[in-house]
Amino acid sequence: MYSAHDPYVRVRGAREHNLRGVDVDIPRDALVVFTGVSGSGKSSLAFGTVYAEAQRRYFESVAPYARRLIHQVAAPKVGEISGLPPAVSLEQRRAAPTSRSSVGTVTNLSNSLRMLFSRAGTYPPGAERLDSDAFSPNTAAGACPECHGLGRVHRTSEELLVPDPSLSIREGAIAAWPGAWQGKNLRDVLEALGHDVDRPWRELPAEQREWMLFTDEQPVVTVHPVRDADRIQRPYQGTYMSARRYVMKTFADSKSPALRARAERFLASAPCPVCGGGRLRPEALAVTFAGRTIAELAALPLSELAGIPHGGSEAARVLTDDLTSRVAPVVELGLGYLSLDRAAPTLSSGELQRLRLATQLRSGLFGVVYVLDEPSAGLHPADTEALLTMLRRLKAAGNSVFTVEHDLDVVRGADWVVDVGPRAGEHGGRVLHSGPVADLAGVAESATGRFLFGRTAGSPRQVRDGHGALKVGPVSRHNLRGVTAEFPLGAFTAVTGVSGSGKSTLIGEIGEDLPGVGRLVRVDQRPIGRTPRSNLATYTGLFDTVRKVFAATDEARARGYGVGRFSFNVSGGRCETCHGEGFVSVELLFLPSTYAPCPDCGGARYNPETLEVTYRGRSIAQVLDLTVEAAAEFFADHPAVSRSLGTLQDVGLGYLRLGQPATELSGGEAQRIKLASELQRGRRGHTLYLLDEPTTGLHPADVEVLMRQLHGLVDGGHTVIVVEHDMAVVAGADHVIDLGPGGGDAGGRIVAAGTPAEVARAERSVTAPYLARALDGTPDNPGTPGTPGGSR
Repeated sequence: MYSAHDPYVRVRGAREHNLRGVDVDIPRDALVVFTGVSGSGKSSLAFGTVYAEAQRRYFESVAPYARRLIHQVAAPKVGEISGLPPAVSLEQRRAAPTSRSSVGTVTNLSNSLRMLFSRAGTYPPGAERLDSDAFSPNTAAGACPECHGLGRVHRTSEELLVPDPSLSIREGAIAAWPGAWQGKNLRDVLEALGHDVDRPWRELPAEQREWMLFTDEQPVVTVHPVRDADRIQRPYQGTYMSARRYVMKTFADSKSPALRARAERFLASAPCPVCGGGRLRPEALAVTFAGRTIAELAALPLSELAGIPHGGSEAARVLTDDLTSRVAPVVELGLGYLSLDRAAPTLSSGELQRLRLATQLRSGLFGVVYVLDEPSAGLHPADTEALLTMLRRLKAAGNSVFTVEHDLDVVRGADWVVDVGPRAGEHGGRVLHSGPVADLAGVAESATGRFLFGRTAGSPRQVRDGHGALKVGPVSRHNLRGVTAEFPLGAFTAVTGVSGSGKSTLIGEIGEDLPGVGRLVRVDQRPIGRTPRSNLATYTGLFDTVRKVFAATDEARARGYGVGRFSFNVSGGRCETCHGEGFVSVELLFLPSTYAPCPDCGGARYNPETLEVTYRGRSIAQVLDLTVEAAAEFFADHPAVSRSLGTLQDVGLGYLRLGQPATELSGGEAQRIKLASELQRGRRGHTLYLLDEPTTGLHPADVEVLMRQLHGLVDGGHTVIVVEHDMAVVAGADHVIDLGPGGGDAGGRIVAAGTPAEVARAERSVTAPYLARALDGTPDNPGTPGTPGGSR
């Protein structure tokens, strides 16, 4: 129930995930931060309980038809919540946006720009006025017919499809073809059609090579396979598909990211020859405003777009005022370097969330609870104050702002803090403090309090000199213009700079063939899987060993169950209702589809017979439900499992459950799982590790654990390069490369390079004052007016 008179949201008996019957009162009309170490239960309280209950109450108000479906979505495990207004969730969405999604579509700014061109654009003499749909590359009325509104065309060539023309077709000359049976089938079909599959490719007649690679014909022939010694293969009807047709079909239609990525290797992307990359029909690109086409304005950084002239008419003035007022909060959040046509898949989860946050400021909602998931993710300390200003503005508009957060500057700027802990998983799940931030100083159990109020610099680390250097560049890509950088080998290097300064672009240019480096390991934040079928246990490979343990039990042997019986990815042992996913997808009219627990297995993934087999009293489903920490104890006498679980604990992931679906993992968690998978392999020779903001989503206490691992790699003779905003991490580096000074066109240069102490003294560096404070051990945001991080 919601009472406007009671100023608190009152939660009683919350038991979601690891919460232990939590009772807590949270003030409304306030900026409230939920803190605690990773896995302590703060997200379970903010999202899994408070937001989930608000969502459930909203769903109860919709039509009975939709409600029948929605009731499959489990209600949060909580006794009662009172004083809860409607809620809006701004999570760091795990699902990748589509290639047609852009900054303009995420923020709805594209709609404003299209309206401006439709109503106030300058049309060629005699041209008919166009509807706003004609200025959208995502509609039939607007999209360029050649590239279908994508702006680029994918083409292939003989050189891409056949990289080694000295090989014969039987030896694999057509590298673009699929492997295994499908590739053999295509070769056999060609042979049946009368082509020589044993002659080197370069010796075949040009017209034959052209036909095999590029024909649109799909002839069907009878194939007589070569008889194997152990089996008889009967003749069959085989259909030919050219290499180009196979590659284009796989790239366009395959559901497998791996197959699409492989197909992309055989394609060259080029601007569309018809629209020149403008994505629109010629009649739309003929319209201008302030002397520019809509494609040219959409390519400008938003900070420049905010300054476009009004034009002559009243309509133009009203529409440009509306556009600039919508752009302003995006620029204020430090995203002015983005352009409207920037593809959404190229954005970080933090950038996406801040774009949606800026859009909410224009929504005019009041009296709601905004629940945010680490809005500071990917933010340079210089941009944190702007974020706090925006959160306070949402509050001033008559809303409550509840945010899960690890950034200590955001915690200091809150009205109220709910600290959950004291540790992760089963050692957490209690509210240690719910009250004003200053009162957290007296809570001895709180890890947050230790970092919030203590001097945390510790003893200075001895800077390693490294052995030689890796030279990268000159790089001219995105906003980098001829940049050359040197990374010391055998050292820990931090690459810093405000959002959009060019950090990820620079380390993205570090290639595979490196002098002095045996192996390159790139650990990014992309998901480890896109469905609940993928999880931590399957990705790291430890589940293979766990299944062998179950197959070796007396009960499994008596029943004739092999290792495959304990896989949820194949028929046999899995639940066939959900095909081993544990979840079913619930499609809702006018609402995004959602996953709900399988009605037959209840999320266990397996059929009842498989679950009857136990090891040390636990079924395979119960083992998947163990946290990494609990599993390490359970499998202590199995070295192969222990090694995997140990490395997961070493990177701060002891709180995750083995079977936790990939769809529930943050980008930072996915990155640390990938790092753990690398660490468990054993390292021979010199390895270069590249990490993109590895501390994303980590509490400062967990950052310490992760840094011990990364510095341990360097002490073992390896090289570590991180893109990082956490100044505590940067202060402990051997070498810092600071890019900037701003983002977009205002960045892309190396502002300072050297030891942390040297960069902290650099005059033109935006990073320098924050790094100086970190080296000194004082809080990043002392709140002194006129200083970076203080009130501005």
